[in-house]
Amino acid sequence: MALDQSFVGRTYPATDPYEVGREKIREFAEAVGDANPVYTDPEAAKALGHPDVIAPPTFVFAITFKAAGQVIQDPQLGLDYNRVVHGDQKFAYTRPVRAGDRLTVTSRIESVKSLAGNDVLSVRGEVHDQDGEHVVTAHTTLVARAAEEA
Repeated sequence: MALDQSFVGRTYPATDPYEVGREKIREFAEAVGDANPVYTDPEAAKALGHPDVIAPPTFVFAITFKAAGQVIQDPQLGLDYNRVVHGDQKFAYTRPVRAGDRLTVTSRIESVKSLAGNDVLSVRGEVHDQDGEHVVTAHTTLVARAAEEA
């Protein structure tokens, strides 16, 4: 069954703040194999004009995808997560994520399409810091594969 087009534009409540820590940034940078010292050395980050270490660009995925869980788990939407694959991910930054940030995410359904029996859902996550300033917008595309015929 195709997802309901009336969900386009639906916005979900902001998440609780996520506090970005130096250690989480370091662990993430190591996990993705990025040895840039700006991710681990406060002095290297300060030399480039940052107040503390910054996170690699994809770090914010964990925060925004968790926020998109509100959309995914919305029983009224009816998305069968057992058939979902991650289709695409894009980030548009205003500034880097920094250690010490307390980030909240507000998710909004941007589009719902049906292509060849597959449901394609686009979710926009607006990330703001503790001062209400925009940090990054995440665009997540999820594809719910068509159910197989019995």
